[in-house]
Amino acid sequence: MKYSNQYLICLQFLGFRFSGWQKQKNAKTLHEMLDKSMSYALGHFNFKTLGVGRTDAKVSANTYFFQLFINNDLDENLFLDDLNNNLSPDLRAMSIKVVDSNFNILNAPKFKEYHYYFSYGGKNHPFAAPFMVSLMENLDIDLMKKAARLFEGEHYFDKYCTKPSEHTILKRKIDSCEICENSYLTASFFPEKSYVLKVKGKGFLRYQIRLMMAALFEVGKGNLSIDFIKNSLKETNDKKPLKQIAPSSGLQLYHVEIML
Repeated sequence: MKYSNQYLICLQFLGFRFSGWQKQKNAKTLHEMLDKSMSYALGHFNFKTLGVGRTDAKVSANTYFFQLFINNDLDENLFLDDLNNNLSPDLRAMSIKVVDSNFNILNAPKFKEYHYYFSYGGKNHPFAAPFMVSLMENLDIDLMKKAARLFEGEHYFDKYCTKPSEHTILKRKIDSCEICENSYLTASFFPEKSYVLKVKGKGFLRYQIRLMMAALFEVGKGNLSIDFIKNSLKETNDKKPLKQIAPSSGLQLYHVEIML
């Protein structure tokens, strides 16, 4: 069906209670929740929504975009208020703008920045569970920082992707990758010191960042070496994906920049 109007809407969400963005049978998803709220705000189901990408179960987003296809001419400010009044507390609509009929959110050039929040040396307050992963073991943060920088640039990420199709492009470029002390996400129930892995790039493979984070955890524990990370990114790597994957709750889609 062809719709006469298209809008780009910025969204934030806490993903801890959801099975990711994509609609699934017998699962509570963010896309399903959004469309249900949209139907209440609009009073009908004659619309289509398309997200900027998938997210894993329990993953949150500080910035997420979706494209709305509709025949209505919307009063943008009024609609944004109506939508927020109908969204669950897990989701918040931030902005809305008209886009050209040729715009396609899936094909639009974009850059994404992901954050992965973690702490170590003890168990966190349970209230921190939706936002941050805690490791009981001690970690060598300085060594992890050096290892994280190795992911920057163009590499072969065969070992950092699960179940790629025959058409999946595994040679990817990461613009920046670093670990630093967390000053982005704070709360009174967070540990006194925590850390964040920040990764920027145009696109990422399935579970790529969580597999990278798991490898960095193993470096911090002393189970993997810097040389292992270097060799894992070469074209000559053994192509077998790493078995350990970091929990999804520490991952956040921090920022998406879309070129209109």
